[in-house]
Amino acid sequence: MSLITQIDQDIKLAMLAKQADRLRGLRAIKSALLLAKTEKGAAEELTPEAEIKVLQKLIKQRKESADIYRTQNREDLYEIEMEEMKVIEPYLPQQMTRFEIEGYLQELISRIGATSTSDMGRVMGAANKELAGKADGKTISEVVRQLLG
Repeated sequence: MSLITQIDQDIKLAMLAKQADRLRGLRAIKSALLLAKTEKGAAEELTPEAEIKVLQKLIKQRKESADIYRTQNREDLYEIEMEEMKVIEPYLPQQMTRFEIEGYLQELISRIGATSTSDMGRVMGAANKELAGKADGKTISEVVRQLLG
C-alpha cells in the first residue's frame, strides 16, 4: 500500500474520531506528498525513498519552527509543532540512536579509509546514501566531524 493511500485512510479515521491535532498533521503530510508528486520532473508515483525525504523535510521544518517558537516564548505554537512531529514520525523508518550512528560511521570510515577532515566529503556522501531515512543529516555530520577531527 502506498503512503498516500495509508495517509488517506488515517485521515478518515482521524475525522471519525474527531482528532483535530492528528488530522492537521496528516493533512500536512498529504499536502507535501501531493506537492512532491506534481513537481516538475517528478515521476508518476513517488518512490519510497522520495516519500521518506518528504517526511524528513516536514520533521526538519517542524523542529526548526519549534526551536524558534521556544526562544520567543510562544509555548502555544511550540506545542502545535511538537504535536505535528508526533503525527509524522511513525511514518518514517525507525531512527538510529547517536550510539548506533557512531558505531556505523566508525565502520564506514575504516571501510573507506578516511583519516582526516579532508575526507569528510567522501564519508558524508556514503553515509547520507546508506543512512537515508534512518538518521538526521545534521547528526551524521556532527559525528563524522567528531570522529575525523
